[in-house]
Amino acid sequence: MGADIISILFFVTAIVLAFIRKINIGIVALALAVPCTMLIGMPGKEVINGVNGHLFITLVGITLLFSIVNDTGALGLLAHKIVAIAGQRLWLIPILLFVAGGFITGAGPGGIPVLAIMIPMGIAVGIKVGYNPVMLSLIGICGMTGGRFSPITPETAIIFSALENTGISGLDAVPAIIANVTLANAVTAVVLFVAFKGYKVRASEKVQGDGLETKSFTRKQWIAFGGIVVMLGLIIFAKINVGLASLIVSAVLLMCHIADDSKCIKSVPWGTILMVLGVGALLHIVARTGGINLLTQILAGMMSPSTASTFMALSAGLLSFVSSALGVVYPTMMPMSIGISQQIGGVNPVALMSAVAAGGSCSGISPMSTGGAMIIAIMAVEMKDKFTKEMQNKVFVQLLIIAGVNLLVLMTCAFLFFDVIANILCPL
Repeated sequence: MGADIISILFFVTAIVLAFIRKINIGIVALALAVPCTMLIGMPGKEVINGVNGHLFITLVGITLLFSIVNDTGALGLLAHKIVAIAGQRLWLIPILLFVAGGFITGAGPGGIPVLAIMIPMGIAVGIKVGYNPVMLSLIGICGMTGGRFSPITPETAIIFSALENTGISGLDAVPAIIANVTLANAVTAVVLFVAFKGYKVRASEKVQGDGLETKSFTRKQWIAFGGIVVMLGLIIFAKINVGLASLIVSAVLLMCHIADDSKCIKSVPWGTILMVLGVGALLHIVARTGGINLLTQILAGMMSPSTASTFMALSAGLLSFVSSALGVVYPTMMPMSIGISQQIGGVNPVALMSAVAAGGSCSGISPMSTGGAMIIAIMAVEMKDKFTKEMQNKVFVQLLIIAGVNLLVLMTCAFLFFDVIANILCPL
């Protein structure tokens, strides 16, 4: 058995063990990387070399900065103000939730932190005005998914890493990825609105919030927003790495006591960072042994130029049901997109990366993932005694079915326009 197959088997084993035992896959991946190198005769230092220090700084910097901003309550208040614009125009609420999800996520925190804002808000607003709370939460998640791939999110840091030394600029590729993912999720949002009969809901009175939307931003919240602007300025004009720029701004904000440093440091998703870096280290071993090339050849052999984007969306979507998008799907399949496009020919790699980007988020609404589980948990809190065991089971099944439908919608969108948009916005 070749070293490439052995390394792939170790990688698959890491996914299976983490899924079955429900532990951080990064820890499992790091643990398995060592015996893998020993078995194939590779120096153990390759495991350490596989830990991406650049990505570590980027993830820590971005997440720390937005832990600070979130600690001030600025993002939550902004979201409430955006939704309160609707008033009696209930048809605007799903649109505003979609836009708010994308805008707040794209401002830098990435998808995972924004779930804690969009899902509670969607459920609370849905209960108050008569929309199905599951529908509004899912539409907020759809908007959030498009925003995950702005140039300053943790998700896009992985894309930039995958594009290193490929001749493709990350900044050139990102607009096409954002457009494809956002449009596909807009289609999904419309399907959800129709499926839940949102068009039948009528306004009986002006939408009233819980008073948050009438509050003014505090001095600390304005300073926190200013910190984001400064961070963007450092990236664009001073050409400073996004992680380092975020750390600089974070340090200044903490020295000004804009937020509690110990609380914000604890809020950094260290488990997610360990997951991404740990899996990256094992994938480094897989790549060094030729495992990534082998997987690329297998997938490429099953595709044609017309079906490549659809097949990538399906592969990424199915993989996302058993593993993390940030930890496994994106680090594994983003680099493969380049090789597959070269082998097939006539396919824009950015279209394939768009399919991976959207597909990796497919399982986010499954009840067995963070987003779906959070919807059920928060509905139990908001609805209390009304959220019976029967209703909980109904929502569980709904989310499971919707996750599958979401994948079918994505595959259709990938087939219809991913290549077209990629060729327009990022011609190669």
